[in-house]
Amino acid sequence: MREIIFDTETTGLNPAGGDRIVEIGCIEIFNRVETGRHFHAYFNPERPMPSEAEAVHGLSNIFLSDKPRFGERAEELLAFIEDSPLVAHNASFDFGFLNHELEHCGRPRVCTSRMVDTLVLARTRHPGAKHSLDALCTRFGVDRSQRVKHGALLDAQLLAQVYVELTGGRQIGLGLVADTRAVDVVGNGQTVVAREAREPRPHHAAPEEIERHRAFIAKLVNPLWARFAPAG
Repeated sequence: MREIIFDTETTGLNPAGGDRIVEIGCIEIFNRVETGRHFHAYFNPERPMPSEAEAVHGLSNIFLSDKPRFGERAEELLAFIEDSPLVAHNASFDFGFLNHELEHCGRPRVCTSRMVDTLVLARTRHPGAKHSLDALCTRFGVDRSQRVKHGALLDAQLLAQVYVELTGGRQIGLGLVADTRAVDVVGNGQTVVAREAREPRPHHAAPEEIERHRAFIAKLVNPLWARFAPAG
């Protein structure tokens, strides 16, 4: 199953009041494993960056001044996410901004039925605990040492690991997709990493092992299974 983990950075908290997306990061996972594909973009919000927001993500007016507007990369973003479920932390916030930007540039909204909220998952699984991304990284042993400030792509990468743990878990760092026998499979206009089938390995016992086992069994006195063997 293909899913997209995503995060946004914005100029504030209220898209209806004029706040805009300034960064989006998307990570592709397939059957709960990262494929290595991602989408990342910065956007010129066409409005000043409040100092409070800049303190959170570090994106300044000068840095964003030469970046494309959201509408200039909207088709590329939509092509990447396709119709996959979209996973975010406090997803109603990110969906609200994403749909506001899509409407602003004349694209259709993303249906909220595709929304998967890891905040809701965390509250259900660990009621009463802290549910921030930092707290969940600490709980699940996800390395967040590079998270000095918020960043959409980095936060999406961290959330991808947290999401796997919230939905069943696997040992972090196994790298199941990054296999030496991995190949790229192209289908439906996208590339998905898959692994080649391995040749079957023999697991039958060698004749000398069978003989040693038979000799060992013959030395046993009154074995339990012999009590229930049919008389013959």
